Formats: sequence, C-alpha cells, structure tokens
Amino acid sequence: MAEILPRLIEALRERLPEAVALRHRLHAHPELGNQELRTRELLAEALGVKGRRVAGTGLLLRVGATTGPAVAVRAEMDGLPVAEATRAPFAAPGGVMHACGHDVHMAALVALTRAARAVRAELAVPLVALFQPSEENHPSGAERIVAEGALAEAGVRAVAAVHVHPTVPWGAVAVDEGPVNAALDHLRVVVDGAGGHAAYPHEARDPVLALSQIVVSLQQVVSRRMDPTDEAVLTVGWLRAGSADNVIPDRAEAGGTLRVLQPDARATLLDAVRQVVEHTARAHGCTARVEVTVGEPAVVNDATLARTVRALLPLAGLTAAAELRSCGSDDFGYFAATAPSLMMFLGLRGAPGDRGRSLHHPQFLPPDEAVGAVAHAQAAAYAAAAHATSA
Repeated sequence: MAEILPRLIEALRERLPEAVALRHRLHAHPELGNQELRTRELLAEALGVKGRRVAGTGLLLRVGATTGPAVAVRAEMDGLPVAEATRAPFAAPGGVMHACGHDVHMAALVALTRAARAVRAELAVPLVALFQPSEENHPSGAERIVAEGALAEAGVRAVAAVHVHPTVPWGAVAVDEGPVNAALDHLRVVVDGAGGHAAYPHEARDPVLALSQIVVSLQQVVSRRMDPTDEAVLTVGWLRAGSADNVIPDRAEAGGTLRVLQPDARATLLDAVRQVVEHTARAHGCTARVEVTVGEPAVVNDATLARTVRALLPLAGLTAAAELRSCGSDDFGYFAATAPSLMMFLGLRGAPGDRGRSLHHPQFLPPDEAVGAVAHAQAAAYAAAAHATSA
C-alpha cells in the first residue's frame, strides 16, 4: 500500500484542475438532501460513467477487479438551507448552500476515482467511490445505503471519509481512534397546563413557566449526570407558546438536541432528560412528555485503520494533527455496522484565504486548494484501509 499511494498521488496531480472546476459547478448548484438529482448528473458526467444509483439520489462506482473485497470512500452530496453570503464568483444564488464542504469532498473523490481508474491494474484492492445523499437531512442517506445492502453487494470491507474542519491547521489531518463524532437525538418537549387570563394566574396552570424552568434545569443534566471527562451537550434550539400577551396558553413546547460522544452514556442522559421534564412540570401543576427522534449513532473510528493511516500521511504530503473529538454529528456512523470505518478531519485553519468561519456559516468557503488536500487525504485513507483489508 505504501507503493500504490505515491502512484495515486501522481495520477491525481493532472486531474486536480478539472476537479476544481467541478467544485465550482457543484457549489453553484447545491441541492437539499434526497433532492440531489442535478448533483448526481454532474458527478456522472465528470466521472464519465453512470455508476449505480443508491439511496434514491446517490451514486456508487467500483474501480478495479469486479470481485473480491473492496474499500469504500464516501463523499456527501447535499447542501444546507442557508442563504450564501460568500460573494464568491461561483456562489449559489438561492437559499441553499454548500456550507459544510460537501462540494469539496465530492470534487476530491471524483479526482481520486479518475486517478484510481488510471492505475487500476495496480490496485490490489478495488476502490468503491460512494457519493452519498442526505447527510444533513432525514431520512439519512447512510442509513438507507446500509439498509439497501449496497455496500455488502459491492464487497466493501472498510469505509473511509474525509471532512474539512476549520479548527484543524491547514495541511494537517486529525485521525483518532474511538469516538470522534457524537451520537445525536432530537428532542421535543410538550408541556400541558390549564390556560387562563393573565390577570388571574392562580386560576391557571401556566405551561410557559413550567417550560421555562425545564429549559433551565435541563442545563444541569450534562454537568451532573455525566463523567466530567466525557463529552456531551444538550441544546434547546426553539420555544413556542401562546398567541397573545394577556393569555396564559394551555400548551408550551420546546425543541433541541442531545449529543453524546460516548455511546454508553446515551441512554442514561435520555432517561435523565425525561425525569427532569416530567417532575419539573408536575411541580408546576402541569404534565409533560419528551418525544425523542433517534438520530445518528456516534462515529467510532477503527483503531487499526487510524493507526495505519497516520503512518501514511507523510506520503500524501500531510501531517497528523492533534486529537479532535467533536460533539458534531454525522450519519457516517451508520456504516460501522457493516464494516470497520474511519473518519478523518482535514484542517482549514490558516489555509489560503482562510475566513475563519465555522461549518454551516453563510460565509464558510474552503479554498480551491482544499480539493487537492482532501483528495490526498482520501487516497491515504483508501491505502490504509486496503492494507488492513488485504492483511
């Protein structure tokens, strides 16, 4: 594998200018999750093949031998419902934007796929290019791909991905063993009371007051139910109640997310949330319930893959970054149920034209140089996984 990686890097070099041009086209025409029809057409055109459709709007292409174990490299296809404010010449004109680097990931994987086809005779382990829809939306594209059995049918024995990250230094890659992204659950809290006139609160059972106390009390769930050395975050993102200043409503609602890096702590914290919600509401003479929409599992990196790729990074012109474990979430975690998986984070901090913006910000815009850097990291991930698969 240490021999195939330099060959892939060499083959990538002449394909990167076209990949950058493709990145501009993808960025200018983003589509929301499960709607990526034009995106798939652009990818198929750039690849020169139609590939296999997966998860409705996704695309899968195998390079190398048609039988035997293979390694998949994933790139996400969907944008976000964010109005772009970058003023780039290829900025998206509507209210949808590639604010998470997915355009860079896709263009890089196209370049890597074309490079792999150029040296396919030297690939001991085939590459499966997986362009996955709906990472940011529900239903999850990764979950659908796993349910369809597409990876098993393609002979995939390991899955890797590279994601740009604004806090990691430029030219460095964070690749750590164990949990690196959090499990995610969506919470909806519903408090039922008894409405009435604002002048006579003693005759009502105020769900707004109960919900307000619930929101405050929920902030202690993580700090008092979690080991301080573990990572978790509970955020209430919206509140809704009433329609008039002088009316106590019958119902108040809130919504948010619970993110837990250690999978074993997930059930414990959800149980604590339910206790806080139900008992706090009862103390105010109200009733309440928590509706949980289960989201992505934690992204847990395979230890062997992580160690192997760190040794190969210098061959790809990259360095290993300091440890990064984030309460961000990614449906990439679903793939671990089918094969060993690896998520890597390529740094953007200090990159050419770095704007210092966070992921999902309307001014987030990785430089064009990130296409080549991501492609190099993807090549290293493929080589490491191919080595582990063939060992």
